[in-house]
Amino acid sequence: MRRKSDLSNSTAGVHDVTPDGQLPTSTTESVALRSAVAEEQAFLDLATARRDRLTDRLQAELSSEALDALEQARQRMLRQQHDELVRAGEGLVFGRLDGLDGTVRHVGRVGLRDDAEGSEPLLVDWRAPAARPFYTATAVDPQGQARRRHIRTTGSTVVGVDDEPLDGTITAELVGEGALLAALDQRRTGHMSTAISTLQREQDDIIRAEATGPLIVQGGPGTGKTVVALHRVAYLLFTHRKMAEQAVLVLGPSPRFLQYIAQVLPALGETAVVSATCDTLLNDVHVGRDESRLLAEIKGRALWQPALENYVASLLPRARELKLRWEGEFYLIPAATVAQALASAVQGRPYHRARAAFAEQLHHLLADVVAEQREALINEMEEGFEDILARVDRSMGHDHHSTRTSTGSDIDGLLSDEETEQLRRRIAENATIARFIEAWWPTLDPATLLGDLLTDRTLLARFAPQLSPEEITAVATEPAPWAASDIPLLDALADLLGEVDAPQPPGEFVADRARRQRGWVYGHVVIDEAQELSEMQWHMVLRRCPSRSITAVGDIDQAEAAHRHASWAEAVRAVLGDRWTAAELTICYRTPREVMDLTGPVLKAAGSQNAPPRAVRSSGVAPWELTVTPAELAGAAVEAVRQLQQRWHGGTVGVIAPADRIAELLAVVSDVPVLTATQSKGLEWDATLLIDPQGIAAEPRGWNGLYVALTRCTQELGQLILTR
Repeated sequence: MRRKSDLSNSTAGVHDVTPDGQLPTSTTESVALRSAVAEEQAFLDLATARRDRLTDRLQAELSSEALDALEQARQRMLRQQHDELVRAGEGLVFGRLDGLDGTVRHVGRVGLRDDAEGSEPLLVDWRAPAARPFYTATAVDPQGQARRRHIRTTGSTVVGVDDEPLDGTITAELVGEGALLAALDQRRTGHMSTAISTLQREQDDIIRAEATGPLIVQGGPGTGKTVVALHRVAYLLFTHRKMAEQAVLVLGPSPRFLQYIAQVLPALGETAVVSATCDTLLNDVHVGRDESRLLAEIKGRALWQPALENYVASLLPRARELKLRWEGEFYLIPAATVAQALASAVQGRPYHRARAAFAEQLHHLLADVVAEQREALINEMEEGFEDILARVDRSMGHDHHSTRTSTGSDIDGLLSDEETEQLRRRIAENATIARFIEAWWPTLDPATLLGDLLTDRTLLARFAPQLSPEEITAVATEPAPWAASDIPLLDALADLLGEVDAPQPPGEFVADRARRQRGWVYGHVVIDEAQELSEMQWHMVLRRCPSRSITAVGDIDQAEAAHRHASWAEAVRAVLGDRWTAAELTICYRTPREVMDLTGPVLKAAGSQNAPPRAVRSSGVAPWELTVTPAELAGAAVEAVRQLQQRWHGGTVGVIAPADRIAELLAVVSDVPVLTATQSKGLEWDATLLIDPQGIAAEPRGWNGLYVALTRCTQELGQLILTR
């Protein structure tokens, strides 16, 4: 083995307490610090007591017998308020703003008021407009503030404060740099934490941006894309309460990632949220196989949307004369009448809803025909009876018209409105009529339909003529079961066919209803790692949010998916056109400067035109390399992981390797995650051990993958270089 540089165990951090847990006492500054901490401890005690009283009051109201008389909506509101207060126990207070006019406002996880009626807020909710200067004020633009104070707590104890003057006497590139860097130097736990006390101005601008259309946020590694996206969800649900009635969908790149972020939104007090991957949006469909990148790219193209629309349209019945049997008699519905009913029923409706609309019209048409034929029959009988009476009258010498006071025409044979409606209901409930409609306009299954289409070269050539013969052959020879790229096609077909009506369980929370119903329309959709979405997956998103209230975050330079887009405009043009807004995160808070310095050549090799984000912190730990032979790899990996775990005790270590090395490493490294570059997307550890970077670069989209792998650490990066 040979080393390029020594392993380093140096660390960087900000400490407010001594190793025994006490604040330092040796300087005037320490005395001021102790006084500030005591002041904030007194306020935290006050706010905690107020929170506890409110929690107890809500719990009592929820437990009282009077609750039975309350509406379900009020019960849910009380429960949400109670749960939000309970979750706010950790980090209840984290900031303070001292105004130039002498006002003092504390900022925290939730809003609290004093017991007195009409009093000023005791604690300002971080999402409220009054809290925004805490994130956006600078010495250049103090926004009426003289000082910002970051307050760090552990449980119910204040452990540190960090003051920033905002009176214009200094300028600062970062807002709250001390608090931010202290937070970044904390050990990682494997779960994403909230960052509401350290949000920066460019992040806060995005969080509070209008939700009037798609907002696509470009951000390199460590710029806080995920934190921004999730805090934006919390902000929008707080600001636009109607969104909570529709729920918010959060789409992530993998189940592991969703588990990683699982506690963020509940910690922020938001539960009207459904999280999923594109592969899990259809409840009863599961990905059963991997597929080639070629096929994934072909089936991800936007051309499939019109292809499937035309495919389903071809399955609609054609207008013709319909012959229906009712109570032993046959009745005819003319072809022209059927054509009108078909045109009226379809009108942009999904296949099954159109059939239901047509069936309802057919019931009325048949009832009308039955009534008309009955009227005609009775009229014929009356006319025949009139002739008989006239002959009898003449033979008896009577004047038929002058002597008869009642004729058959007095009974005209017409059904009353009530009788006609009763007839229509009987027709609608008739099993024979239902079987006729099912045979003429059958119920269709999206999975069966898609299987038929994808395995039939003739159908593919007819409905997807943009595909080459070679691409059609590749698609038609796909084996079962479903691959990831089939899910958007199944979703499109399910949407075009429409839901078969089913009873809805009462009393469900909005997130549960939304999760269960494929056709649910969400108030907002957040997409993380959005650069990985295919064009057909973007269609999945729009179906669930036709209002286009979407926040998509990602890094086009980290794209790993089969489709090749060099820009966001290329990635979304086929679905969104130019109806979207761009935003950018430019500062890397996570990855230290020592590591980000390595990424420039990698981005260039990947063909990127973008500069890497600017790192604002140094870990003090130089990246290191160790060259080993393939035979030495397993032992070297075990030893490197052991050393990293010792240096970053209480934190996390991750291993990233080429796909063909994963099994070998899993056999010897069992207590840390061992992932491919793709699997590591969106994750972070204190230290990363990167195995065979050349092997990662040789994989499809490998330079993009290597860029991802290099930027997963917050403190230390080590690389094992394989000799070849």
